[in-house]
Amino acid sequence: MINTVNNTTNQTSTVSANKSALGKDDFLKLMIEQLKNQDPLNPMDGTAYASQLAEFSSLEQLANLNTSIKESMNSNLLLTESINNTMVATLIGKEAKIGGNEVQVAGQDNITIGYTLPTNAQATKIKIYNEKGALVSQIENIPNAVGSNKLSWDCTDNNGDKLPNGKYTFEVEAKNMKGEVLTIDTFKAGVIDGVRFTENGAVLKINGAEYSIADILEILNSTSGGK
Repeated sequence: MINTVNNTTNQTSTVSANKSALGKDDFLKLMIEQLKNQDPLNPMDGTAYASQLAEFSSLEQLANLNTSIKESMNSNLLLTESINNTMVATLIGKEAKIGGNEVQVAGQDNITIGYTLPTNAQATKIKIYNEKGALVSQIENIPNAVGSNKLSWDCTDNNGDKLPNGKYTFEVEAKNMKGEVLTIDTFKAGVIDGVRFTENGAVLKINGAEYSIADILEILNSTSGGK
């Protein structure tokens, strides 16, 4: 009987060492080992054995339920991703508004840049810098009205020459009617001309650059300029 206890204990220790939790297969193996090593002169009580079988049945049902839930969740995730990709594809041809002050010159004729004024302003101008921080273009006499304003930049420098491809940043300087400097939010806008699907989600191709859905502030109904 001592050997029987040791064998069962060793079996339990081996399973416990390999796994932090018992699965249904481990539970069944332990039951079989227990039957094989029981004392013939003092066999397991039938009620206790029936109780263990009931526990095994419950464990198996829980394991099957867990598997079904995982499969259902994976199926729902795939369906959701498919629906999202389909919806994103319908955005091609629409104009998007993207936050930030970085633009990508990639051979296009113009880029739509914009800004939001908290109040009517005066002496408003836009300064554009290259990747080295050098001022390459300045646009004056631009709209001063409160709210969102946008204009088309022709990607040229102060001399009217086409700027080389690359990344540029722009800032808007403006003062209110009292001559106080205003804090201004900037954005750019462009037509969505393509969608690329990646492991991290869909990205939109706009004005030669790529943006994630999270970068988009607004989908605009038209591409006309103005407020």
